[in-house]
Amino acid sequence: MTTNGITYKLEHEKVGRLLLNYAIPAVTGTMVNSLYNIVDRMFIGHGVGALAISGLTLTFPIQLFLQAFGMLVGTGAATHVSISLGRRDTGRAEHILGNALTMTFIITGVTVVLSLFFLDGLLLWFGGSEATIPYAREYLYIIIPTTILPALSFSFNGVMRASGYPRKAMATMLIGAFLNVVLDPVFIFALDMGIKGAAYATVISMTASTAFVMHHFASRKSLIRFRRKYLKPDRHIVWTIVTIGISPFAMQLAGSLVNVVMNHSLQAYGGDLALGANGIISSVAMLLVMLIIGIAQGMQPIVGFNYGAGHHHRVMETLRLVIITATGIMGLGWACCCLFPEIIVRGFTPDAELSAISANGLRLSLSLFIVVGSQITISQFFQSIGLAWKAIFLSLTRQFLYLIPAIWFLPPFLGLDGVWYAAPISDGLAALTAWVFLWQYVRRMK
Repeated sequence: MTTNGITYKLEHEKVGRLLLNYAIPAVTGTMVNSLYNIVDRMFIGHGVGALAISGLTLTFPIQLFLQAFGMLVGTGAATHVSISLGRRDTGRAEHILGNALTMTFIITGVTVVLSLFFLDGLLLWFGGSEATIPYAREYLYIIIPTTILPALSFSFNGVMRASGYPRKAMATMLIGAFLNVVLDPVFIFALDMGIKGAAYATVISMTASTAFVMHHFASRKSLIRFRRKYLKPDRHIVWTIVTIGISPFAMQLAGSLVNVVMNHSLQAYGGDLALGANGIISSVAMLLVMLIIGIAQGMQPIVGFNYGAGHHHRVMETLRLVIITATGIMGLGWACCCLFPEIIVRGFTPDAELSAISANGLRLSLSLFIVVGSQITISQFFQSIGLAWKAIFLSLTRQFLYLIPAIWFLPPFLGLDGVWYAAPISDGLAALTAWVFLWQYVRRMK
């Protein structure tokens, strides 16, 4: 598609239709991203055992830590590519793209070495036990050295979508998801490789997705593409990427820290099975959150371009539509989790004791999840228009400022249920904070 064709649609096409065109591929991408972990957990739960799910849960903080750096680069690059294209500055968009590639390789190399060197100590610190650490170690010794694959695939998938190729971005993720679903049962059951099989299936799937997205930006047919002259880091461009990418980066790091705190609390009040139950609950919650993040990411190119072009009425129209849609979808998911938790949990494990703990935790943890849709959307909105500090603060409120104190305070009085109740309390407070920020912004705009 030509530059004029893409920019004309972003500037003049009806917001509802435009959002649909961008949100569907973005949702597909984020849902596929979450399916990597969910599918692994389902097959491991049925093919390896309940403790293996607990071991896989231990890998969360490390994976979130590694993903944080990919999001630092990818999200910052995608946002500024959108704004640059809105200003008809294709050269700057390509400069951002080239610097993002270099940053990804440098940052990933450093984080992989550090993670492998301190792996055993980290797993013990994250709440692991003699029964669960061996599973986590087996999985991570395969996943960590290949971190460059998801870093490139997920990060530049966002840039692909932001530069006007939402359907191609969707195809990138679908390729990997399809391979993962096919290869998981082959490696885990047919070849009897256990948790290692799930790791190898993920690596092969991510290799295919990465090859697809990298080929796109190397092609002369792409609206923006890699150019050698833009690979050398430019201090101003790097800072431009970091100022926006710091918001999802902070959110991911906060998520990693929250997982550490929660794992210790779960071990203290429920043992290894409570740890596995949280893995199942996190999978379900992640599926819903990724659905909303996908819609919000579909909003990002539209909001970023029109904000850059000065069309503020289209910016607010897009935001309003996304908040309504996100709240409706999250409400449906919230109802299913509260009414049918046993049925949902059964898809992850046949173990009766783990199922009972997980179903109770799912019902309590997600009891106020309906408000999360608007909170995520508002945070993504501020990120899309370049107000980095507001996006950072709103990203931190739900996972860090409210959740961690609740996890520390409630369990001594309520036991394991106190760990589960911490989530809805933080959800409600974070949503309220986001709406206050949005109200202040709209008042100033008027």
